[in-house]
Amino acid sequence: MNYLNLIAMAVPTDGTGFTFWLGAMAMMAASVFFFLSMNSVDAKWRTSLLVSGLITFIAAVHYMYMRDAHASGDSTTVFRYVDWILTVPLMCVEFYLILKVAGATKSHMWKLIAFSTIMLVTGFFGESGWDGGLLNASVWGLLSGLAYFYIAYEVWFGSLKKLAEAAGGNVLKAHKTLCWFLLVGWAIYPLGYMAGTDGWYNGIENVLPSMEVIYNIGDAINKIGFGLVVYSLAVSKD
Repeated sequence: MNYLNLIAMAVPTDGTGFTFWLGAMAMMAASVFFFLSMNSVDAKWRTSLLVSGLITFIAAVHYMYMRDAHASGDSTTVFRYVDWILTVPLMCVEFYLILKVAGATKSHMWKLIAFSTIMLVTGFFGESGWDGGLLNASVWGLLSGLAYFYIAYEVWFGSLKKLAEAAGGNVLKAHKTLCWFLLVGWAIYPLGYMAGTDGWYNGIENVLPSMEVIYNIGDAINKIGFGLVVYSLAVSKD
C-alpha cells in the first residue's frame, strides 16, 4: 500500500483519521506562527516561544505517523508515547521559562522534567505491556498518577506558585492559565490510559467515544493552548 493510498484511507471518509490530519496541520501552523513571532517579542520571552514552536512541531510530525498507522490498522500507542516523552517535559519547561524572571531555578525545571518523564514511562509500561508483566497496569497507573500529582501540586501550591505570586501581573495570569491546562486539559490522558489497559480499566471504553479522537482534539488544544498563553505573555507589557 503506497503513501497516497494511506492518505486516501485516512481522510476524509474516516472521521478519526481526519482528526489526525487536522491535528497535524493545526500544530504545524501553530509552529510556524510561534517561530515567526520570536523576533517580534522581548528577548526574555524568545526561548519560551521557541519551546512552544518545538512542542507543536514535534507533535505535528508524530501525528503524520500516527495518521498512517491508524489508516493501516496499526496501533498508535508507541507513536503517542514517543511524542509525549518529548513534548510533555517541554510543556513543563514552559512553567520554568515564564517564571525565570521571578527567580525560578534550573532545579525547578529538572524536577518537572524528571517527574513528567516518570509519569510517561510508567504510563507507557502499563498501557503497552512492554514491562513483560512485571507489574499490574493499575500499579503502573498509580505510579504515573503520583508523578502527575507532584507536578500539579508544585505548580498549583508549591514553590512555583509562590514565585508566580511574587511576580504578579501578566506572569501570574499566564501561570494560572497554564495550571488550568495542566489540571483540566491533561485529564484526557488518564481517561485514555484507563480505556487502553487490561483489567478493571477496560469498562470505561464502553461509555466513551473514540479515544483517538479525544486524544487528537485534546492534544491540539493543550499544546497549541500552552503556546498561545506564552505568546500572550510575551506580547504583554510585563
